[in-house]
Amino acid sequence: MSAVDATTANAIASSEEAGRKAKESTLLTPRFYTTDFKAMDRIDVAPIRAEWDAMMAEYEGDNNHDHFQRTPEFGVEAQAQMARMSPELRQEFLEFLISSVTSEFSGCILYNEIQKNVSNPDVKALMRYMARDESRHAGFINQSLKDFGIGIDLGDLKRTKAYTYFKPKYIFYATYLSEKIGYARYITIFRQLERNPDKRFHPIFKWFERWCNDEFRHGESFALIMRSQPHLLRGANTLWIRFFLLAVYATMYVRDHTRPMLKNAMGLDATTYDYEVFRITTEISKQVFPVSLDTDHPAFRAGLARLFELSTRMEAAKARGGLVGKLQQTGLAVAGFFTFARLYLLPVKQHALPHQVRMAPAW
Repeated sequence: MSAVDATTANAIASSEEAGRKAKESTLLTPRFYTTDFKAMDRIDVAPIRAEWDAMMAEYEGDNNHDHFQRTPEFGVEAQAQMARMSPELRQEFLEFLISSVTSEFSGCILYNEIQKNVSNPDVKALMRYMARDESRHAGFINQSLKDFGIGIDLGDLKRTKAYTYFKPKYIFYATYLSEKIGYARYITIFRQLERNPDKRFHPIFKWFERWCNDEFRHGESFALIMRSQPHLLRGANTLWIRFFLLAVYATMYVRDHTRPMLKNAMGLDATTYDYEVFRITTEISKQVFPVSLDTDHPAFRAGLARLFELSTRMEAAKARGGLVGKLQQTGLAVAGFFTFARLYLLPVKQHALPHQVRMAPAW
């Protein structure tokens, strides 16, 4: 089967297929989370009260309340643009939208569940605001999927997708990075298409700038929470920080290189794009993390390339099936574990945390 035939065979052509894609639980797909609500209820933001109150005033001001309004560019015009895409690019773009809906809706569910299960007024208000933002994001993306007849039933997704339990500190590390790297990804795409409007093959990309500023503010919220609990940022917990930094970067690298046509259509090279996103995320994360990864280290770059190679071979082994395919998958999983471990053990950069926590989205 040729690459084009394989793409056509796996094409997402219905809401049911889009829903199944959103429910997949793999190393590369967004997950739904739950956590310890009692521990969340005990959070005390007194040490960073001034910055916290300023941030909450911004949430209350809701500067994006009128942003997520569809224009005539959507609908018929967007469908015409999609019709001109190659089957491979169309598939990658739809997978991007489905992954984005799932990720945004994941945040909406988590934040909403926390606010429903805590009485702490600071935490309750924050989670309500963030759930509001993520609901807008997920709904806006889903409308674009509905333009092509493959909108996702978010209610069904909430009921049927598997949930992963994370301790609050893991939620803080992982969600902080998810929000900040989301900002870095969206703003890098927005700036590229701002310079090259002929590469903007769908109108949704015009919304990315103010949209990703929501992501930035969400990350600021978790930065403040972590800085209010200094023990989360020192000692053995720095090992967890290193783990989550590497996991988030490695997942993004493998996923983006699995969908290279999407970046190519924007005039971007997947590798160059990823390392620019890593650079921005690393600079931002210095506000809260005392360590950062040396993403320019040759061994780091070789390790990510190796993970992508192993992932590609793993998919081929799964497609092969049978005893041989299963043995290949086992061997590749072991190779992936040791590659990740070698990356984890690379030297990291140490730095002092700034006195002022909050940053501005200046990229």
